[in-house]
Amino acid sequence: MMLRSLYNRTVALAATPYALWALALVSFAESSVFPIPPDVLMIPMILATPHRAFLIATVCLVASVLGGLAGYAIGALAYESLGAPILTALGKDAAMAAFNERFNDFGFWAVLVAGLTPFPYKVITIMSGWTGLPLATFVVTSIVARGIRFYLVALLLWRYGAPIRDFIEKRLGLMFTLFVILLIGGFVVAGRL
Repeated sequence: MMLRSLYNRTVALAATPYALWALALVSFAESSVFPIPPDVLMIPMILATPHRAFLIATVCLVASVLGGLAGYAIGALAYESLGAPILTALGKDAAMAAFNERFNDFGFWAVLVAGLTPFPYKVITIMSGWTGLPLATFVVTSIVARGIRFYLVALLLWRYGAPIRDFIEKRLGLMFTLFVILLIGGFVVAGRL
């Protein structure tokens, strides 16, 4: 019930004159601590002002990567006091220790997958800092993954408008997940040839 109320308040921000600032704040916070994805603001904002679709996507991208850096800092500098409680609240604490041992072997892919798919990006931002993933790898991969995600949503909404909204909200995460699986599978197959 509390999450639904938070969701409704977040969506209501899309209709305010401060929508871009609200979007930046939500995008920033979602990358490190906030449970609601920026799409709940981004989608209605683009539908209301399609000519601003790519500006809106850019705000999402910049704020999300900056928020990812905040998540990285939480993992690197305050894991015990902030990072672990956030991951526990997300129900991800049990797998963290085992995941930590292998994370940096797959750091690029982990950040890419979380940046594109419905997997909580904040988990990866905190884990990246906690495990000491090279900062340059984290930043570049975050820009690529979040850029693809936000600009694709903006492009689809700009081009097709409201009719594509259902697809984006219900199926785009699945499509990104399938894309990442195929991409990784392609690299595995190419590596064996």
